[in-house]
Amino acid sequence: MAGDTLTSSEYIKHHLTNLTFGKSPETGWGFAHSAAEAKEMGFWAIHVDTMFWSIALGVFFLYFFKKAADRAVAGIPGGLQNFVEWLVEFIDESVRGSFTGRNPLVAPLALTIFVWIFLQNLMDLVPVDLIPYVLGEHGLGIAHFMKVVPTTDPNATFGMAIGVFVLILFYSIKIKGLGGFVGELTLQPFSAKNTVVQAIFIPVNFLLEFVSLVAKPLSLALRLFGNMYAGEMIFILIAILYNAGLVLGLFGGVLQLGWAIFHIVIITLQAFIFMTLTIVYLDMAHNEH
Repeated sequence: MAGDTLTSSEYIKHHLTNLTFGKSPETGWGFAHSAAEAKEMGFWAIHVDTMFWSIALGVFFLYFFKKAADRAVAGIPGGLQNFVEWLVEFIDESVRGSFTGRNPLVAPLALTIFVWIFLQNLMDLVPVDLIPYVLGEHGLGIAHFMKVVPTTDPNATFGMAIGVFVLILFYSIKIKGLGGFVGELTLQPFSAKNTVVQAIFIPVNFLLEFVSLVAKPLSLALRLFGNMYAGEMIFILIAILYNAGLVLGLFGGVLQLGWAIFHIVIITLQAFIFMTLTIVYLDMAHNEH
């Protein structure tokens, strides 16, 4: 393991560093071989591990549901069909309970968000050293760094949140019109019949409503990232115990099992919260004041 040759702080830093591809001021284009080199690559660097695992899990999600659809029968359903139908009904009930408008996009979007984020979060249950060991210098030698949980990367969570935010803006303008959308940002919560007083309220209203609007993608991204990053950090800290002797190693095994069981609830809850907030925010975009 990496912990056999690294100090505890170096071990933690190693597992929290993404496999980064970008342009280094010193060596040009290529993969970063240290956290400092990855930082030097700047904004346009790509986290290859985040991209690979998120896309791979998305493809697995599509394959899984396509396979269930191909095997669907009108008679007695199999286990796979039962599971997919239960999941679709669960998402449909969540949308009906939180979305009051009419939009055929919302339910498929909610299903995609929930399953995709759940699969990304589920990677947190893979032992922290397993995949890095297989792909790293002790195994195939393909990658020096490898983070397998995309949702522990703020680039991934902000990417999904910005996608939802674009839909919020699109439907806010489509349903209410540009004037109605601007009016929501400037004519509430404070209003007055006097024109002069209302003009004074406009910048105050805009400041309050703009902060509320921007807080939506921030709340989506940071909540998911913060919870998953903290969960990954705990798994890494527990893994360090395996190099601290037999007694602490056994204690670490018990802790890891307990935290993994509890973490199943967390990864499911975080996917559900992201999905539910998306539904609620889109519902707000469809409602005219």
